[in-house]
Amino acid sequence: MTARILDGLKIRDQIFAELKGEIAAMTASGTRPGLAAVLVGDNPASQLYVKSKIAACEQLGIASWMHTPPATVSTREMLQLVDDLNGDPAVDGILIQLPLPPQVDTKLILESVDPAKDVDGFHPMNLGRLVSGRPGLVACTPAGCMELLKRGNIPIEGADAVVLGRSDIVGKPMSLLLMHANATVTICHSKTRDLPGTVRRADIIVAAMGKAGYVAADWIKPGAAVIDVGTNRVTDPAEAERLFRNMPERLEKFRAKNSALVGDVHPDAINVAGALTPVPGGVGPMTITMLMSNTVKAARLRRGLSATKRPQSSVTAR
Repeated sequence: MTARILDGLKIRDQIFAELKGEIAAMTASGTRPGLAAVLVGDNPASQLYVKSKIAACEQLGIASWMHTPPATVSTREMLQLVDDLNGDPAVDGILIQLPLPPQVDTKLILESVDPAKDVDGFHPMNLGRLVSGRPGLVACTPAGCMELLKRGNIPIEGADAVVLGRSDIVGKPMSLLLMHANATVTICHSKTRDLPGTVRRADIIVAAMGKAGYVAADWIKPGAAVIDVGTNRVTDPAEAERLFRNMPERLEKFRAKNSALVGDVHPDAINVAGALTPVPGGVGPMTITMLMSNTVKAARLRRGLSATKRPQSSVTAR
């Protein structure tokens, strides 16, 4: 058995096509969605992430603004900036790129964002809405995972699902989304007893622990759907040998580059799972996709506009 690949790039393009039509219609009626990004300092990785998000806005027709406070910015100055963006009627979504400098109170800044503009879905009010099943803005990565499952035609209702990781950003909201879709959910973490045995019972596995190749192929029930949230850069030759022992082509690529991107699931899972997200090209593209979707949703909710019904194509996997 070779797993069917749940291609995040294809699903991203499908959702982008749907969003373009919705954004064009909103803009024509006088409501152009807008996203303000706040990037503090000159962290190269953060700069790259924000540039890719601004590029996605330009591609879709979403208005965007970049705010770049210096690395010396204070919590008070950040609070003032967020307050200004909260009060700007043109701004529908506010993105605070993390990490913030150590002198800034990150939790206070995130909680100061207007929940109606919290397109990252991190605000306690939006998390509370998710718990209670009320409309709100959902964290982008878990929302993207749900799109991969739904558009990949993975049965969720009645399925046994295991989520590995209990972070506020991925694990907890992912578990809630699966429960709302009528899956039976088990949340696993570092203290879980018999982790392999628990994972083996799952029809759906969502791995989000940040450990390269941690979930072994023999933990996976044959035919299970595996959503691999992890993105880990491997540079140790011994680690690469462990991960790519049965994949000579990938081992050769590692030796040529001295690095490789690997998920939290061992690459051999492709021979056991029924469906699998690749790393890279699976969950990663969906995070920015859902940020764009959340910005459009925020623009609608803030103005009391009804949602445009989007078709859900089944042509999503290769």
